[in-house]
Amino acid sequence: MGLTMKEKQAATKQLALDYKRAGKKEKGEILDTVIELTGYNRSYAARVLRERVKPRVLGKGRRGKVQVTLVEDERTKRKRKQRKRSRKYDRDVVVALRKVWVICDCICGKRLGPYLPEIIPVLGRLGELKIAAEVEKKLLTISPATIDRLLAPVRKQYQLKARSNTKPGTLLKHQVPVRTFSDWDEKRPLVCGDRPCVPRGR
Repeated sequence: MGLTMKEKQAATKQLALDYKRAGKKEKGEILDTVIELTGYNRSYAARVLRERVKPRVLGKGRRGKVQVTLVEDERTKRKRKQRKRSRKYDRDVVVALRKVWVICDCICGKRLGPYLPEIIPVLGRLGELKIAAEVEKKLLTISPATIDRLLAPVRKQYQLKARSNTKPGTLLKHQVPVRTFSDWDEKRPLVCGDRPCVPRGR
């Protein structure tokens, strides 16, 4: 049974740097080893070893009249391969936060964050919120930006949709008499009872 693709990639990656630094004779020996391990033909094995040590191109641009190519160095590789941070706020924290958020009338994170140290003990005394001490500790230290990020999927469920799809009808419009500005006759004075009406301020 031959090597898997991942095992072949690991083998060629390990030998690529030695292949680059080796002389002609040593390169032939390394090629023989790679061919025996992977089953590649000679020309393809040599190309794979050369490609493994090529710098990764991050981008190209111009600096004045000079063409510049940005390549990845070892420091950039280390940054790119850094492990992701483990998730601090688990499902229990999100569930508790969502309950408090609904009780507080779905206010934004900037308003809810400073309010949590006050509302959480009150809800606990009233029996509205039963959470572990570790969950409560995390809720008391959570930032407003993190609150908004954790509640983003929940906010979509509470968003108002189109309030009405009803189009305005014409039946009632024709039944109600409406006088527009074009109906007024400015040359004819207004009559209030038996005498003309004089508008105030004139």
